[in-house]
Amino acid sequence: MSSRHEGRTASSEIFENRSDCEDESKVCSKAMKGKKLWKRVRCQLVEYHSLPGYLRDNEYILGHYRSEWPLKQVILSIFTIHNETLNVWTHLIGFFLFLSLTIYTAMRVPEVVDLRSFQHLPDFLRRADLHNIRWHVLELLSNCLPERFSPTNQTSECVLCAVKEGAANLIAPLMFQPITRWPFFAFLGGAMFCLLSSSICHLLSCHSERLSYIMLRLDYAGIAALISTSFYPPVYYSFMCNPFFCRLYLGFITIFGIATIIFSLLPVFQNPEYRTFRASLFFGMGVSGAAPILHKLILYSDQPEALQTTVYEIVMGAFYGIGALIYATRIPERWKPGRFDIAGQSHQLFHVLVVAGAYTHYHTGLVYLKWRDLKGC
Repeated sequence: MSSRHEGRTASSEIFENRSDCEDESKVCSKAMKGKKLWKRVRCQLVEYHSLPGYLRDNEYILGHYRSEWPLKQVILSIFTIHNETLNVWTHLIGFFLFLSLTIYTAMRVPEVVDLRSFQHLPDFLRRADLHNIRWHVLELLSNCLPERFSPTNQTSECVLCAVKEGAANLIAPLMFQPITRWPFFAFLGGAMFCLLSSSICHLLSCHSERLSYIMLRLDYAGIAALISTSFYPPVYYSFMCNPFFCRLYLGFITIFGIATIIFSLLPVFQNPEYRTFRASLFFGMGVSGAAPILHKLILYSDQPEALQTTVYEIVMGAFYGIGALIYATRIPERWKPGRFDIAGQSHQLFHVLVVAGAYTHYHTGLVYLKWRDLKGC
């Protein structure tokens, strides 16, 4: 009897242990399902009224917000649809555009030929490809001479033109000395920094309040860097022959940019009620460039390049100014709240206009480079 009792006791213990394990596995599976469910619920898009205070920036965008997602899901959300998707991609595409322009411009920078006088002419002629130039002149002559080489005035003029063109091809490098490119590349660097920092800010700011604070500071610094460096090419190339005004204008805009960055580090600068003030501050930086532009027009009123670059700069300023106005007034979402949550909101329009203005300024810089390369001071 005792052996039977012991056997029953052992089997009952085994059964109880097995049931305990099954209960534990059920609890574990429920916990896993609970975690997955919480993760899924946590990474759902929410409405404006469900946001923490630091993410409430535009009350006219009513839905499709990401709120305090895990960092991995935040990064992967670059490929999903939410109300920041186009804010990320408009400036990210702009960044790759300017990266391509920078590489393209760097590859096309000609070598500096330091031949300011004809004292280097013998050495240059020894290095010149006279064989190709000779054949170029002969080809021009064969196109302008008649079949029987009849000596006419038209033939003589054509021969003279051919000789002049051949000589121009030979002498042109002597008169061509590219100027320094650092102001132009400073602008390209400022544009890339602004566009990339803006994309990163819109992508990561929803993770946490601390990361949002850091990203917004980076975004404001990028805007100030773009505005400041945009002045470097026009100021430097307009006043490269007037060092005093060149240093004066460059120093002023640099100090203004640094002051704006320092001011943007203040926590109060981030509050939504300072939206108009933020836009006004950056707009004021842009307007301050009117002084060197007017000064340039006075100095070089007889130069067509001065007028051409001014037209480009007015168009660039219009893009930036309209963008800042749209950003500050929150048009068009203020007219129909909720309609522009995904596409068409003011911040997206602002981004597109910033890229358009920077691209216009890129062409302005090309005009400055060609002008100063060929004419110098």
